[in-house]
Amino acid sequence: MTEIFETIRYTADVVCIRDGAVLLIERGWPPHKGQLALPGGHVDPGETSRTAAARELLEETGVHVDPWDLSLIGIYDAPDRDPRGRYVTAAYLVTVPADTTAQAGDDAAAVSWIPLDTARHLAFDHTDIVTTARYRLHAPF
Repeated sequence: MTEIFETIRYTADVVCIRDGAVLLIERGWPPHKGQLALPGGHVDPGETSRTAAARELLEETGVHVDPWDLSLIGIYDAPDRDPRGRYVTAAYLVTVPADTTAQAGDDAAAVSWIPLDTARHLAFDHTDIVTTARYRLHAPF
């Protein structure tokens, strides 16, 4: 029997909500260059996905959050979710104050706050992640 090993890359993404809008970046690099996506990126060695999510949000948008304010939405691991290969992401949700501002930083061509209910056709599987976050925000506990 031949064993097949697959390289898996570990990432973290953030659904950052401000006053009913989600913070999206315009991707400045392939794949999906020019498309809207959630802030996120690779988990660095020695880092948790929660810490990576907060770091990536700050690097890409200038928005600072405490990692412990992030709530796990879920793990997204469909084999074809990224055209570069196998990427597994931990997606987090955070709500920030209404006066929070954002600016494009590392890896982002631009940032924008898009009404949560209209955030569709995003890069990768980010529409699915936003849909789950929207459900979580409106679901009774």
